[in-house]
Amino acid sequence: MSAAAFVLAINLFVAGLFATAFAIVAVYHRSSRGAVWLALGYATGMMSPLFEFFLPFQQDHRLVSMAIFTSFLLALVACVIGLADHYERRRPLAVLGLVVVLSILVNIAILDMPRQSLVRGFLYQMPYTLVQAIGVAVLLGHRRWRPLDITLLALLAVSGLHFLGKPALAALIGSGSAPQDYLTSTYAALSQSIGAILLISNGLVMLLVMVRDMMADMTARSETDPLSQVLNRRGFVEHGDAALLRAARAGVPAVMIMADIDHFKAINDTYGHAVGDRVIAAFAAILRDIAEPRSVIGRIGGEEFAVFIPGANLMTGKLYAETARSAFAALSPRAFDLVEPITAAFGLAALRPGDTLSEVMRRADTALYQAKALGRNRVALFRDDSPRPFFIGRRSA
Repeated sequence: MSAAAFVLAINLFVAGLFATAFAIVAVYHRSSRGAVWLALGYATGMMSPLFEFFLPFQQDHRLVSMAIFTSFLLALVACVIGLADHYERRRPLAVLGLVVVLSILVNIAILDMPRQSLVRGFLYQMPYTLVQAIGVAVLLGHRRWRPLDITLLALLAVSGLHFLGKPALAALIGSGSAPQDYLTSTYAALSQSIGAILLISNGLVMLLVMVRDMMADMTARSETDPLSQVLNRRGFVEHGDAALLRAARAGVPAVMIMADIDHFKAINDTYGHAVGDRVIAAFAAILRDIAEPRSVIGRIGGEEFAVFIPGANLMTGKLYAETARSAFAALSPRAFDLVEPITAAFGLAALRPGDTLSEVMRRADTALYQAKALGRNRVALFRDDSPRPFFIGRRSA
């Protein structure tokens, strides 16, 4: 077995491993977008080395040569679609389809051109570069850059550029006088070795990206309350602690808001838990919709919610709470099959130097109870210069 054939066998085995790995991800984590296409891409890519092994035994190489080219091109296309799905980008199907059709037509036209021709070499390799360039464009549209994403972007760029270098290398050292002689050439050994390195590197990084995002998704699910779609108590404490620490280090103010839906037990007892769940979901949606991205929102338990806003003072927090209170009170009771309007009370406390999350929550909770004691459907502030909360909201008519 020639050196090129040995490396080709390794590439076949590695592609099979990655196809299996991505297929396992797709089966066991169905929400992992892109895994199916990446598995399909690597499985399709396995066809190319298989056809390479058949090539030396063909009198007329053209059909097998087309199969080698097309299978590898479609493998790259499937991987780009998988990346687009995983990164939640629009699939560039029209561009990819155009590249595939034109590339196959061009490849048919150059089948009988001399193998030593640089023009033939560039026309043969250019479609691979174009597909990789489309993959780079997909990743460039991603907004949250992390080290693995940057690494993958760089690998895709290097992979695309390396195809453009192959014609010059083939012309320099020769790729065999006929397609059937390819596996016996030094060029084939070098080309397949470089391809093996890039195959393993790209596959490994894509797999790591997928596993990283799967773990992040699983963590988010474990920290999210499914009814309200905000953080549960454990998630709020974890994210709130981190936000508080960042605010303290930066020396910026922060405010804690505790909120409670008024007479919620009566709603549950009178109208049933299904109606109560709809009320909770509606209240949480208001809290989410008017919040800034930096805010940490959680359902602490039952009908009680907490909002931690870094970079905000009491007056900013009051504006947020009053907006939420007014929007919630303005909801039509009929939308929930209720007779009476639904309202909520809010208590606010500013972050003090050296505060823990539980301490500022305790003060906001004190203000919340004061708001409820004063008649509900209002906002109360816990003043730093007063041991008792200061009522500032107004009950709606």
